Amino acid sequence: MRTQVVIVGGGPSGLLLGQLLHLKGIDTVVLERKTRDYVLRRIRAGILETGLVNMMREAGVADRMEKECFVHHGTCISYENELFDVNFKKLIGQNVIVYGQTEVTHDLYDAREAANGKTIFEVEGVEIRDVDSDAPYVTFRADGQDQRIDCDFVAGCDGFHGVSRQTIPETVRKEYEKVFPFGWLGILSETPPVHDELIYANSSRGFALCSMRNDHLSRYYVQCALTDKVEEWSDEAFWDELKRRIPDSVADKLVTGPSIEKSIAPLRSFVSEPMRWGRLFLCGDAAHIVPPTGAKGLNTAASDVHYLNEGLVRYYLDKDSEGIDSYSEKALARVWKAERFSWATTNLLHRFPDQSEFDLKMQRAEIQSLHYHETAQKWFAQNYVGLPY
Repeated sequence: MRTQVVIVGGGPSGLLLGQLLHLKGIDTVVLERKTRDYVLRRIRAGILETGLVNMMREAGVADRMEKECFVHHGTCISYENELFDVNFKKLIGQNVIVYGQTEVTHDLYDAREAANGKTIFEVEGVEIRDVDSDAPYVTFRADGQDQRIDCDFVAGCDGFHGVSRQTIPETVRKEYEKVFPFGWLGILSETPPVHDELIYANSSRGFALCSMRNDHLSRYYVQCALTDKVEEWSDEAFWDELKRRIPDSVADKLVTGPSIEKSIAPLRSFVSEPMRWGRLFLCGDAAHIVPPTGAKGLNTAASDVHYLNEGLVRYYLDKDSEGIDSYSEKALARVWKAERFSWATTNLLHRFPDQSEFDLKMQRAEIQSLHYHETAQKWFAQNYVGLPY
């Protein structure tokens, strides 16, 4: 086979890039190691920044999102029994929307199929070759056969454990990482959300988050030890712990029910530089990970797609390589800002095992600063809705 761009990874970032390039007449092949059904069963966050919403519109896949999404004009933060609102609309005139990542992926797969885009599922043994030359190619095994695709460029959208980042030599690649000493225990339940907006809770018992997918599907989290096991947490124990971490006024309205999904996610900050090596470009989790506090994972991947799409379109349509040459620098500049916001918000809202009394007082003072000072709220709002590309 031959194509212009091979996209390794059939998640939302790879599919969004493929759709945007397709609309400009640029040919792609997407390689995905799992099945479509498997990809669509992944439960992920659902907060979409302004930039990603606009890209969905640009990609022509926003119709269902516009009809079914929840517009959120702000978010709520609690500490002990105090609850306050950070109103994005009032502070900066913007908002975010709630629309599940699974739904985003579903819409993008439908668009790719409608466009007859080539997607190869259940690929094994992917190897990205000669990207430091003018003739890169990708080899893999699918349907019991060894196959090869020659291409101009490779977009690595295959996540933290994928092959793309590992293709960049260790002598070129530098990685930065911070692993947090706790995880998030999350459940999905067919219950109405406890509040119209998300609630981020700081309590003496640890962090909690009240989120939602729709009117009848809620997502809740509590901070837990990394040594905890999902099977050790009954639904009853989870609901009881959640109620202890949120204000009484919220806990009294909480509707509980059996979980339909339960998992524990570790938290880490991670960045790999550079995000380009030769004709290979990294996007999303292949290059960086953020803790979920602040909902930057998918949104930061989308900003990578913006810069890469812009660069490739300029290369093919305008015969101008400046966009791809500056891709890594532009993408990383925004990535580090998102990393900072996620890191700062995680530090603000969680309990750490080594916190002193002084640390706890400072944490409380910082939350109160956010509560009572408009300048602090504006900074929070600007970062939460997404910095401009």
